[in-house]
This record gives sequence, structure tokens and C-alpha cells, in this order.
Amino acid sequence: MRKYVSPGLLFLFFICSAIGHYAHWPATLQFLISAIAVIFVAGFLGKATESVAHYAGQRLGGFLNATFGNAAELIIGILLVREGLFDMVKASITGSIIGNLLLVLGLSLLAGGLKHKIQRYNVSLAGMNGSLMIVAIIALFVPAIFLQTHVLHEEDRTTLSLIVAGILIVSYLLWLIFSMITHKDYLADIQEERSEDPAGEQQPAWSKGKSILYLILATVMVAFVSEWLVGTLDTFTARFGLSEIFVGAFVVAIVGNAAEHSAAILLAMKNKIGASVEIAVGSSLQIALFVAPVLIFVSHLFGRPMDIVFTVIELAAIGVSVFIAKSITQDGQTNWYEGMLLIAVYAILGVSFFLV
Repeated sequence: MRKYVSPGLLFLFFICSAIGHYAHWPATLQFLISAIAVIFVAGFLGKATESVAHYAGQRLGGFLNATFGNAAELIIGILLVREGLFDMVKASITGSIIGNLLLVLGLSLLAGGLKHKIQRYNVSLAGMNGSLMIVAIIALFVPAIFLQTHVLHEEDRTTLSLIVAGILIVSYLLWLIFSMITHKDYLADIQEERSEDPAGEQQPAWSKGKSILYLILATVMVAFVSEWLVGTLDTFTARFGLSEIFVGAFVVAIVGNAAEHSAAILLAMKNKIGASVEIAVGSSLQIALFVAPVLIFVSHLFGRPMDIVFTVIELAAIGVSVFIAKSITQDGQTNWYEGMLLIAVYAILGVSFFLV
């Protein structure tokens, strides 16, 4: 795990987080230790996914990183849904989307651009990602407009939420078939097209079998630490007078996105910007088109139905993030200043959410 995290520190904070949870340490201390543990475990996850990406290719590797990186968000979301904390769930979804589109992508473009000046990736993939982001916005805006401007029965709200969630899940699964199977070559990464001799590429630290094993192990560790972290949120939020929307959209989202942060930035610095964009944008799309709809269905399993209606503030934040991210990525090439623009928008939203 060199260059990512010390194994000793990883297991130290994981064990301390477990002890703090089961020994009922003060909530603030539990939160800090669990948050640090999530970051360390996410670093381990990032190392494993990069190693897997070496064997599977940049696009599939980026998809795997986004998927396993989003394991924390999905698990945290399920736990929050079980507790009935729907406002924090939606804030966490919002934070995950804008965090990936603005912070993760922004830091990746900044770090990669400072080292490589101009970085390019498949422009067709950029266009498809932009279209999918627009679909995600439409899916969130339309129910909110209809449900907030017309008086609908509770059954109608539930029905609309379930139908929209189902459409999004099907759309995402069809996108995976399109991008990974039927049009795989059409959306192939530029560097992978040009590079036929990977001999000069740095070899991964682990074999294919070990990489997959460590990927599974890291995901299990993320699941446990995430549950311990969620258990402290109520007390932590009340103690420091923070709003649920800020904690969900920024604190939980930043901690949960630690895996994407580490892997996307390091890949961008290695001039693998295609994989970085796949991690950042692909992760946001996965949250909007798959994770959020799944949580709608999960809430019904717990007997506490959650609708798909987000607040005006959340919709504005997601809309702004999609607009600037699509504008910057649609030409298939990036530079460090575009990364700074994304970070600037994220800072503006962060201050606004904090003052709510």
C-alpha cells in the first residue's frame, strides 16, 4: 500500500474506530476517529482499484473505482434511511454529486494540468457523460416541480418517486451495456488507443488475484467504518450547531468520497485523465442514476417510504454543478485553470450551505 497509506495506520484507526463504537466513547471523538479511518480505508480501496485497473483497462478500472468508492455512500445512505433521516440522505446524495463533479474532478484537473499542461480524453465519451448528467437533472427537477406546484395524494407521490427511480435504474444499466459492451471501442480512452506497448508503464504492486481480494476486503472495511461514522452524526451535528444539509452535503460526502479523491488525483498526475474523468463524472452519474433510486426502493423495504423530491437549494446546487462540469468537459481536453474554476464553484456552494 505504499504511496497511499501505511498499513499500520490503516489497521490502527480501524481498530480504534471499532473500539470507540462498541465501548461508547464520546461521540465527537468517535466521529473524528471514524472519519480518519474512512479516509485511510478509502486510500487502501484506491490502491486496490488502481491495481485492478491495470489489468482491466482505464475505463473499466475507473468504473470499478467509482462503484467501490460509492459503496460508502450507498451503505451510509441505507443506514440513514433505516433511521428515517431522509433530509440527511438527500443532502448526502447532493453532496456526493457536487463533490465528485466539482471537488474530485477539479482537484484532478488541477493536479494533472500543473504537470501535463493539456490533457485529452475521448470527446465522444465527454458528450455522452454530458447528456447523462442532463438526464439526471431532468429526473430530479421534474418530480420536484410537479409535486411542489400541485397537490398530490401521498400515494401519488410514492408512485411517481418509484416510477422515476425505476426509469433511472434501467437507464443506468443500459448505459453500462452501451459503454462497456456494444460501443466499448467507440468510447475507448485515447491513451489506450495509442498505447500498444505497456512495457514502460509502472507495474502494479499486487497480482490480479490479490488486487481483487484487497478490493473486496477494503469494501467490507468501508462498510463497517461507515456504520460507525453514521452512528455519531446526530450528536456531532447538535454539538456544533451544524445543519443536517451541510453535514450531509459536505462532511459526509467528503469523507465518503475519499476513495475517489485519492485515486482520481493520482491517475491524473500520471496523465491518465480518462480514468480520472471516469471516476469523478462516472461516480456522480452512478449516484444520481443508480444509488439514489436504489435508496428510494430500500426505504420502502424498511416501511418508511422516501420520495425523490429534493429541496430548491439542493436542486440549485446540483444544477449549477452539472452546468459548469458539462461546460468544462465537453471538448475532451482539460487544463489546470478549468480545475480551479470547478473548485471555486464548490467553495461558493460550501459557504452557502454552511450559512443555511
